Amino acid sequence: MNHALGDVAAFDRFSRFYDWFTPEADADEFREAVAFADRDVERVLDVAGGTGRGAAALDASERIVADAAEGMTRQARRKGFEAVRADAASLPFADESVDAVTIVDALHHIGSPESALAESARVLRPGGVVVIREIDPTAPVGRFTEAFEHLYGFDSTFFAPEDLGRLVADAGLDAKFRSRGFEYTVVGRAPGSE
Repeated sequence: MNHALGDVAAFDRFSRFYDWFTPEADADEFREAVAFADRDVERVLDVAGGTGRGAAALDASERIVADAAEGMTRQARRKGFEAVRADAASLPFADESVDAVTIVDALHHIGSPESALAESARVLRPGGVVVIREIDPTAPVGRFTEAFEHLYGFDSTFFAPEDLGRLVADAGLDAKFRSRGFEYTVVGRAPGSE
């Protein structure tokens, strides 16, 4: 798998307690980000989605969680989501099969973020969006978070907003910043529309 293996094992171990310590995704922020889509968003794929934080933030008729840690997919299923164990760099979904992809506070845990973004772009329907919520390592709280994760043993790679914007553009998506700060959002829209 292209996830940092130690990260997957750690998330698998504390999956039962994950929601106790992790805040819900900001539904307003995600609705505004998804508004960049040039299509109706009915099928959402929450990549490296853990227990489904990104999926829970959106009111789509079909919400799927894909995560490399079996414990996380088990918790997502308990919350009522369809969930599959999958590597973000090799998604088991057809080309152009989803309207939106969310990656919430997770891209920094993926061993090959470029491959994960390329896969996210591949599964997007024309006019669909990838919504990525990340921690800014150039902000003081972001530097602390990065140091803490490395101390804990995570193999995290954080991206400044401009760097993530370039990675999203390199995946063939039209990149826009949705917000800035300690946490920020980059939205990438697939070319074309319905």
